[in-house]
Amino acid sequence: MFRQSAACYNRYMGKPRGTFIIVDGIDGSGKGTVVDAYAAWAQEKSLRVFDVRAFAKEHQRLPEPAEWKGSDVLVSAEPTHCGIGRVIREEIIKDNGRHYTGRTAAEAFALDRLVLHVQVILPALAAGLLVLQERGVSSSIAYQPLQKLITLAQLLKLEGNRFALQHRPDLLLVPVCPIPVALQRLSKRIKKDHAIFEKRAFLKKLDTRYRSPWFAKIFRHRGSVVGFLDTNDTLAETQKEAVGYINDFLKQKSPALLLHTR
Repeated sequence: MFRQSAACYNRYMGKPRGTFIIVDGIDGSGKGTVVDAYAAWAQEKSLRVFDVRAFAKEHQRLPEPAEWKGSDVLVSAEPTHCGIGRVIREEIIKDNGRHYTGRTAAEAFALDRLVLHVQVILPALAAGLLVLQERGVSSSIAYQPLQKLITLAQLLKLEGNRFALQHRPDLLLVPVCPIPVALQRLSKRIKKDHAIFEKRAFLKKLDTRYRSPWFAKIFRHRGSVVGFLDTNDTLAETQKEAVGYINDFLKQKSPALLLHTR
């Protein structure tokens, strides 16, 4: 099946490639805040934004290319909000008293990721779009080995993860903040995720993994830029810093986006 996935991607080779940015970190670190700030930034620049998250929630499927045609920016998230991704969110990682191993979670995430990449991400990049995504293969690398019954080496061999790393993000931005701050933010959320990961001991281990040199090396070795954004500040300051970061990055990678007027 991996060969079939690679063959699917080859249809897009030779066309202009867009820019792929993943924002990923521990629960409560401000990932959603950063991604939403980027989406608002794009709209302020009169860029046409298509929200894959909202589309999937409403239609319970991922969009076809014809449905985002004409857009400049795609905003996405993992797990997705339909199909396998919905099962992950509402059952596998939910704190519901039922236990699923790290291997089960990893396999589900990898399949959800593969479908998202083949159906949405790669066609969008081939069309020259800016893709902003909350979470990605980086999440599986950080989370699933902590759940046990799967090693990092085994995780990296799963088809969806191999495929995602082959088509790694141009920028992996990791929001970081103290664990007590993350927990406080999670406690104040109006819409609770009730995920099994939102525990102090787990978040502490997770934070160590995201900040470890080996974690960044996995992506830098494949050509990604890996950056860290301190989100231990006010919402307004975090949004400002995030937009400043993306502006600096795009000046080098996709300067045309910064000059865009519709």
